[in-house]
Amino acid sequence: MNKSSLYLPLLEQAFKHATSHLKNMETARVSASVELEELRRRLRHELQPGGIPANVVLNDLIADVSGGLLTSGGGRFFGWVIGGCLPVALAADWITSAWDQNGAIHATSPAVGVVEEVAGDWLKEILALPKTASFAFVTGCQMAHFTCLAAARHKVLARVGWDVERNGLIGAPVVRIFGSDQRHGSVERAVRFLGFGTDNITTVPCDQQGQLIHGALEELLSKQPDLPAIVLLQAGELNTGSFDHFAEIIPVAHKYNAWVHVDGAFGLWAAVSSELNHLLKGADQADSWATDGHKWLNVPFECGYAFVADAASHRAAMSYSASYFIHESGARDEMDWNPEWSRRARAFATYAVIRHLGKSGIAELVEQNCRQARRLVQSIANLPGVELVSEPIINQGLVRFLDPKPSATEEDHDTRTDKVIRTIIKNGEAFFGGTKWNGKRCMRVSVCSWQTDDNDIERVVRAVQNALLS
Repeated sequence: MNKSSLYLPLLEQAFKHATSHLKNMETARVSASVELEELRRRLRHELQPGGIPANVVLNDLIADVSGGLLTSGGGRFFGWVIGGCLPVALAADWITSAWDQNGAIHATSPAVGVVEEVAGDWLKEILALPKTASFAFVTGCQMAHFTCLAAARHKVLARVGWDVERNGLIGAPVVRIFGSDQRHGSVERAVRFLGFGTDNITTVPCDQQGQLIHGALEELLSKQPDLPAIVLLQAGELNTGSFDHFAEIIPVAHKYNAWVHVDGAFGLWAAVSSELNHLLKGADQADSWATDGHKWLNVPFECGYAFVADAASHRAAMSYSASYFIHESGARDEMDWNPEWSRRARAFATYAVIRHLGKSGIAELVEQNCRQARRLVQSIANLPGVELVSEPIINQGLVRFLDPKPSATEEDHDTRTDKVIRTIIKNGEAFFGGTKWNGKRCMRVSVCSWQTDDNDIERVVRAVQNALLS
């Protein structure tokens, strides 16, 4: 029997379900409609000693998760910062699974290695980063931060004569880390994973937009100028989308031999737009940069990118070799640049989207989402009982829902805001998340899907209006 015949019925079954799911995205509710305990009841099947036919398993899986999935890839999902998935990206990702290649080293799949090389160079061009920077394809911005800050750890400790890869951190000089109080949690987790500890992060005073004040940073750096230091900057703060003043801050940090890392999970994509790239002025002078492909590039999840100006430090922090490896002269071994060993060949989807859209197409996607974010935030803010807290700089904005009572307190407004968000989600027409900004509970609007269109904006504004009346 041809073993390939075992795949075909299952793939046809999966294809039928997938196409049905995609066709219904425009009309489907955005939020889940099934409660936690119901999902547990459905999915917690008795484990059979002899197994179950594959087609039954697949049918059951599709049925059991029904109502428990978010339509986060559609045009009316504005929670967190979750992009959609372009058709060419989905197709390339399906092929990636069928090919089932291990992207560990060049020898495990030469085509994977070369696609990653090419896509990495394209990304540097699109994001206006130094051509000589090294790069890594990782699972997301979390591991991009980890990779970049591992390179930073190597460099700043090597400057003071400490080999951290050999000696570890026990007895090592203290590494000072500086960042905004609005830094993303994924950066803090990377700091924890690397053994620095979050207590070693010093919060730098910021302005009302959460941008570091460069004079305050210099004052802190100057107190112990001989100690190793890392400065954390942001390209696109999570709530307001604000950008640090790179051209002012980076020279100050470098004056004290500090490594500068830029969290550009979504904001780094502003570099491709002639309308927005001024926000990144001076960012190319940093030492490392992290961003996501599964946000604004609209490729499937598990796709992040790390870039490091000092390639030698990057490789020193990540690389490993063993006698059973096969090395080809001149080839790039992927695991020399990222924390994974066996790994998915995730560069195929990135490669496909960049070739498909080109720089102008990616710029149009970014600019379109920014226009939509401004329109959506302003339209919601124009509704009675809504306060505009932060107009989008790029694709992130904040609004607040006010309690109509004459004697309403700030706490009442916070409660009202959370209630309206819950109502919108429960109704299923749209999805937003809540956040706290400058002490106020707000609804965050994040637009980064290729699927969002004018009709989606109109539908969502009506959904918010209905929630306010309920």
